Amino acid sequence: MSLTMRQLICTECRKSYPLDEPRWRCDCGGTLDIDFQPAFDLARISGRKPNMWRYREAIPLESDDNIISLDEGFTPLSEVTIDGRIIFVKQDQLFPTGSYKDRGASVLISKVKELGLKEVVEDSSGNAGAAIAAYCARAGIKCHIYVPENTTTGKLTQIRLYGAELHQIPGTREDTAQALLAAARTYYASHAWNPFFFHGTKTFAFEVCEQLGWKSPDTIILPVGNGTLLLGTCIGFKELLQAGITDRMPRIIGVQAENCAPLYRAYRENLAEVPPVVSKETLAEGIAIARPVRGRQIIDAVHQAGGEFLTVSEVEIKRSLVEMGRLGYGIEPTAAATIAGVKKYLPGSGQNEVIVSVFTGHGLKATEKMLKLLSP
Repeated sequence: MSLTMRQLICTECRKSYPLDEPRWRCDCGGTLDIDFQPAFDLARISGRKPNMWRYREAIPLESDDNIISLDEGFTPLSEVTIDGRIIFVKQDQLFPTGSYKDRGASVLISKVKELGLKEVVEDSSGNAGAAIAAYCARAGIKCHIYVPENTTTGKLTQIRLYGAELHQIPGTREDTAQALLAAARTYYASHAWNPFFFHGTKTFAFEVCEQLGWKSPDTIILPVGNGTLLLGTCIGFKELLQAGITDRMPRIIGVQAENCAPLYRAYRENLAEVPPVVSKETLAEGIAIARPVRGRQIIDAVHQAGGEFLTVSEVEIKRSLVEMGRLGYGIEPTAAATIAGVKKYLPGSGQNEVIVSVFTGHGLKATEKMLKLLSP
């Protein structure tokens, strides 16, 4: 299948590169975005399998032969009552590897196959590493995953199960990223740097829109660390708006943990750049990113969407985790942080405001951590 493809564009110096070049950042060191014109044929989409590849013409891949898929996507958009209000929640904890990161991994590893690459590296707090490892296993591509040494056992087990070579790095999440960059000699399949990952996570927006009858919600509340879901969602809704499918952008709310909130600080203090922070331990390890690679881009996206950033405490995260469990939803603590953000947002929301949020990861990924939380 031939799509209208353009190029990779540096977010800093605006230099362009061909899409078929195996490149994950600009020569100037800047991050790359994809200049790409998607297409939406609603009749064709509705007749396809209920997975994220139903939006094939909106995904920047040349040939269908290169698609690496585990039938991921089109997760339920469920009505969940939170503090007396009905909120729409995407159950992305139901993906094949137990997190929404499968969206990005499917598209990115499909592109890796298309580029003819045989080996990749990735660093992660766990979920992205598990997703990249799974899709590399599916594609027959060798994979090295770098994780902090304190990553939960469930995620480490997943990564090993998929056959990836696991590298556990002492220190912080940032130490892990630096160790990978120092050792990397091959293609960086990064969920933060690599732009193809975001063109997988943008399918979250497509699914929400379709499940609401091809309409945008008023507000979307998402967790944000490296911004992989938030930026993807902004890309997706922007493409839907430009295609004339919707008539407005939803308001985007980013949720951070109080113990690691550089984006919140930059937003509240109106700083030109996102300051690095000293991260304290948090239950929400998936968003504990002290130096987000695309920090300025995340801030700009939230501003453009008329949104804001919120922070939640460890007590609020634990309370939301238990509350969702009592409703039958087994989610990981990072997902509970998002629900804590919903609870904080609701008092100032409109009576008829259509609000969408997400369960980002499955609770079985963090059973040891949660057993400690639940111990009397």
